[in-house]
Amino acid sequence: MFETELFLEALPILVMAFLKVTLVVTVASSLLAAVLGLVWAIALRELPGALARPLAFVLDFIRMTPLPVHLLVIYYAFTQLSPMTVGILVFGVHYSTYMAESYRAGIESIRKGQWEAAKALSLPPSRTWRAVILPQAIRNTLPSLGNWAIAMFKDTPFLIFISVPEMVTRAREFGGQNFSYIEAMTLAGLLFLLASYPTAVLMQKLEKKLAY
Repeated sequence: MFETELFLEALPILVMAFLKVTLVVTVASSLLAAVLGLVWAIALRELPGALARPLAFVLDFIRMTPLPVHLLVIYYAFTQLSPMTVGILVFGVHYSTYMAESYRAGIESIRKGQWEAAKALSLPPSRTWRAVILPQAIRNTLPSLGNWAIAMFKDTPFLIFISVPEMVTRAREFGGQNFSYIEAMTLAGLLFLLASYPTAVLMQKLEKKLAY
């Protein structure tokens, strides 16, 4: 039976876990993934085939293997890093491979004439990317990047594999201590919903706005 007292007792515990762990990992990893994803997308386009093909293979390998495996491998391979740091790095690198595909699609959406115009003006490659291509590509990519950040947020319970006390882990511990899991797990689900739904709605509005 659902007990309101346990629900209210779990509230401050889970909110603190959300703010100190789940949210921090999501924001830090999203920033890292956004930067690395852009680096991968540009590198795959600009590097010669002998370098681009191995990079593409590595990115595909990361994208197609489970996130918990990455967490455990890095956690045990780099024991000098804190579990929180491992989580941020692994989530950031893993999701950068997805964001790289979003950036690639945004870059490829730029009309050929834009590249030709930059070349006709004798713009150096760095200037072409910075002033012509990236402003348009990133604008087209923003909604997709936001959706990947939401997906990352929902994957944070995987941090339990490396003993990071994120929100769902705290809910599980609270349930075990009180011999009732439904209150804490329901609260964890509600907190995920309250955080992700407004962001999803915002991304949908942004996508519609950028489409016009």
